[in-house]
Amino acid sequence: MRSSQQHIIESVNGWLADGQPVWVCTILKTWGSSPRPIGAMLACNSAGELVGSLSGGCIEEDFLEQLRDGSLKARYDAEGGPFVIEYGVTEAEQARLKLPCGGQLHVLLEYVEPSPENRGVFAALVQALQSHSKVSRRVDLVTGALSVYSLETSSVADEVETAEAASESGAAPVELDEGVMLHRLSPVYRLLLLGAGDVARYVAEMAIALEYEVTLCDPRPNYLDHWSVSGVEISASLPDDLVRAKFSNPYSGIVALAHDPRVDDMALMEALKTDAFYVGAMGSERTSAARRERLPELGLSEAEIATLHAPIGFQIGSKTPAEIAIAVMAEITAVRHGRRG
Repeated sequence: MRSSQQHIIESVNGWLADGQPVWVCTILKTWGSSPRPIGAMLACNSAGELVGSLSGGCIEEDFLEQLRDGSLKARYDAEGGPFVIEYGVTEAEQARLKLPCGGQLHVLLEYVEPSPENRGVFAALVQALQSHSKVSRRVDLVTGALSVYSLETSSVADEVETAEAASESGAAPVELDEGVMLHRLSPVYRLLLLGAGDVARYVAEMAIALEYEVTLCDPRPNYLDHWSVSGVEISASLPDDLVRAKFSNPYSGIVALAHDPRVDDMALMEALKTDAFYVGAMGSERTSAARRERLPELGLSEAEIATLHAPIGFQIGSKTPAEIAIAVMAEITAVRHGRRG
C-alpha cells in the first residue's frame, strides 16, 4: 500500500533513473470548488504516461495537448525555469475544462531533467516516504533547482520545524516564500487493528479503500485461524511489541477492537506513550470508564490517558459491525485532518 503522493514520487524516481525527463505539476492555489486540493500532483514522462491527477480529466487532456504541440517546453525554455498556469480564470474556460462553478487552479509546472542531482533528490524522497518519515520537496521557483528537507536534516532544522508546525496546525501542504516552494509530502498512513472480529473486518476493508496500510494483530490462540481480508497483514505478536516496532510515529493509528483487556490494554499501555496520530478503543461508556480507571495501573499518566478516543467513533447510533466501522473510520479521518472527533 502506498499513498497517491508516494506512488507519484516513486514513478518520477523510476523515470529519472531510466534517463527520461519528467514534467511535474503541483497545485499551488485553488479558488471556489476546485476538483483537487492544494498540493495534489501529476507527473508525466517523455512518452506521455501520466500518474496522479489535477482534475476529472479535462485539465490533463489540455496538458497533454500542450505537451504534444511543444508549447509547454517552449514556454519552459522562454521562462528559464518553472512556470505557473492559471486554469478557470474565465467562465468560458471553466466550461471548457468542466471545472465546478467558480473553480480555479494555479498549477506549477516543472521540467525535471534526469541529472544526477535530480535523481538523487527523488531517490531520497522515496527513501524517506518508504520509511514513514516526514519530508518536504523544495523547489527554487527561479532556477528549478530541487532539494530535500526532512526532520533528520540538521542543516535546515529551522525551516523544517516551521513546516512541521504548519503541517500539524492544518496548514496547506504547499508553502510559497521568496521564490521558493516547500511541498510537504505524506507517506502512507498505517492502522494497527487489535482483535480479530467482525468490526475489525469492516474497519480493515474501509481503511484499505482510504489508502491505509493495515495490520491486524491478535495474540490469542485460534482467533486468526479464519480471519482474512485481502491486503491486510496478519500478526500474532504481542501488541505492545508491535506498537513499539512499527506504530509509534505520527503516521500511525492504533485501534483496539478486541473487547478483551488482555489484548486491548496491552496495546494501549504502549500506544498512548507514542506519537501515533490516533489511539482509540471500542466499548460502551461504562467499559471506557472502567478502562480509564485501569490504565494508571499500567504506568500511564493522566495526560496520556486523556488522548484516548473512547468510546471509539462518532456517535451515529450504530449497532451493526459495519455501522460501527463507519463511525470509527469517520472519527479517524476527522482526527487525521485536524478535527477532534
